Amino acid sequence: MKDLKNTTIVITGASSGAGRAAALKFAQHQCTLVLAARNETALNEVKGECEELGATVFVVPTDTSDAKAMIALANSVNGIDVWINNAGVLAAGDFDKTPMAIHEQVIKTNLIGYMNGAHAVLPIFKQQGAGILINNISIGGFLPVPYGAGYTAAKFGLRGWSEALKGELTECPNIHICDLFPAFLDTPGILHAGNHTGKVLKPAPPVYDPNRLADAMVSMVQDPRSNKYVGSTSMLLKVAHAIAPELMTKMTGLIMRRYLKNADPIKLTDGNLFNTVDYGMSTHGGFGLPGKPKAHRKYIAAALATGITAGLWLFKK
Repeated sequence: MKDLKNTTIVITGASSGAGRAAALKFAQHQCTLVLAARNETALNEVKGECEELGATVFVVPTDTSDAKAMIALANSVNGIDVWINNAGVLAAGDFDKTPMAIHEQVIKTNLIGYMNGAHAVLPIFKQQGAGILINNISIGGFLPVPYGAGYTAAKFGLRGWSEALKGELTECPNIHICDLFPAFLDTPGILHAGNHTGKVLKPAPPVYDPNRLADAMVSMVQDPRSNKYVGSTSMLLKVAHAIAPELMTKMTGLIMRRYLKNADPIKLTDGNLFNTVDYGMSTHGGFGLPGKPKAHRKYIAAALATGITAGLWLFKK
């Protein structure tokens, strides 16, 4: 699909962050977009922006954790070429001090929501004999996040589920399952997070522009591949964890504890886990350097890798 004009693309989590960035990127190709999220007001804002770029846009308010709602989303248009599983939530806190309802909701959205999407669209792809399913998994599919146990459970589960799905579809060469593993992104997601740490949360640097992930999504549609790592840091973190998993896990826990010890206090909140919010619905979260990827970020990633290697050595000593 080098020419994406008139391609029908469903994007979940399109109201903000990477999903919103993806909608705007695909709109430049004059695609037919089906935008899904819980926040209908924000979706309509994105719709207007995409229509100005020449796209045909449908808004379908959807809770991805609701299987019936996802089937209705899949049936909202005739024929789907691309389905992008992107909607996700965050929650942070000591595992035992965070209510189980919080952990369950993170898994329902971040894991079951993706499975609901695939379950709804794969019959359409099989009937057509073709289709592309893109899963925005994140480097969290390889690297555990201490104080985000529910999030880690969902992301590790996503990676395994997607691999199993790829095995099932080996006899369907024109149906592609594509997984994206971006590093930390400058999106409002962390502002929407359920926060039971009592401290202000910030993403770990270096933080990448969500437009970089949106570009990767467009690239996946034009030239599907099984996996793509977005940002040098993503691959470096994966390799570091593969080489020394125990040390990396201990080190990330140490870094998180030191950060939380020094961070500013904040009230506990469930964020957008159970209900949508009316703030921070932009593409960027204001934590990074908005704009196109710059060459110097590779040097930042290299410095990070050096720091990780040194830290692992010191920690081992």
